[in-house]
Amino acid sequence: MSTGNTAVWGRAEQQDFRSRVRGALLCGAIGDALGAGVDGLALEEIREAHGTDGVTDFVLAHGARGTVTAATQLTLFTVDGLIRAQVRRDTGAWHPPTDVHQAHLRWAATQRDWGPDERRKDNGWLAGQEWLYARRAPSRVCLGGLGDTTMGTLDRPKNPAAHDSAALTRSAPFGLLVGWEPQLVLQLAVECAAQTHGHPTALLSAGALAVMVHGLARGDSLDGSVQHALALLAERPGHEPVTEALQHALGTVRQGIPGPALIESLGDTDSAEDVLAVAVYCALVGEDVRHGLRLAVNHGGPSAATGALCGALLGALHGETALPPAWLVELEGRATLLELADDFAMEMTQGPALHSPASAAPGWLARYPRG
Repeated sequence: MSTGNTAVWGRAEQQDFRSRVRGALLCGAIGDALGAGVDGLALEEIREAHGTDGVTDFVLAHGARGTVTAATQLTLFTVDGLIRAQVRRDTGAWHPPTDVHQAHLRWAATQRDWGPDERRKDNGWLAGQEWLYARRAPSRVCLGGLGDTTMGTLDRPKNPAAHDSAALTRSAPFGLLVGWEPQLVLQLAVECAAQTHGHPTALLSAGALAVMVHGLARGDSLDGSVQHALALLAERPGHEPVTEALQHALGTVRQGIPGPALIESLGDTDSAEDVLAVAVYCALVGEDVRHGLRLAVNHGGPSAATGALCGALLGALHGETALPPAWLVELEGRATLLELADDFAMEMTQGPALHSPASAAPGWLARYPRG
């Protein structure tokens, strides 16, 4: 598969990749929206409000059905940053963590401002989408970590004790860099997680997710992608809690009919490794996308986070045509998600036709300024 530097992608290959990119972004958002209305509720509370089967469809969250949370907002800005990194590569300035950080600062501005600021020439296309200026339960850790322009790094991470899932839930897009080697994908996800979260379990959970999505986007099986992530994690100091959580998820697959009790045995906290384990388990045992996502949100843990991650995995595995149409049509921001997914796929497969050191399509630079 091409690295994106040379246009050697076949047409079928491009179509498959675009379907997986669309699937990962759209299905992640669907899972996020499905869990948003019951986020943080105990299982008994979910059943009391929605019946013994729990949530089986979108329910009201943030005033409407199908609304997403800050997890999806930040994921979109991660994609924006990755596209800009590729565009800026022509200038000789190649440091993707900086571009992703700048994109996340643009997200932070959406949480402060009433709407797009026309005076900001670096905003580009995504930060001009008015619907993204709604506050959807952003984590205090992310708001704090992005509260000034200093970039957290592995040497000096922001919030060194933070091990919640908010860096993890924005990290699926790193796995869509299919032309990169898996260990570089893991490293980029870890470095970008450090911009708001410093605890090893938060960093390595983000890296593990990225490696899994990377395997799926390249056509590997989910089990194979998990095994590959475990192999790469083993080389990293402090990996044990994340490795154990993923091995627990794999072992739980063989323990009987999936349900809330087995899911909660994997952890019902918002710690990154627990959230990742639940999402991986639900993706492995789900009979289809709908079943996997319903499992992922009906438990006493952070339902929006586990739904978003399970959705990203299932979407990258199956592609967009496997997604439930009734959920797609109600999903907030579907047009933006689709447009961004297609822009990302186009940049990765046909970037040289859009820009080079000598020339660039003006429409593309208006969407993704080099800054």
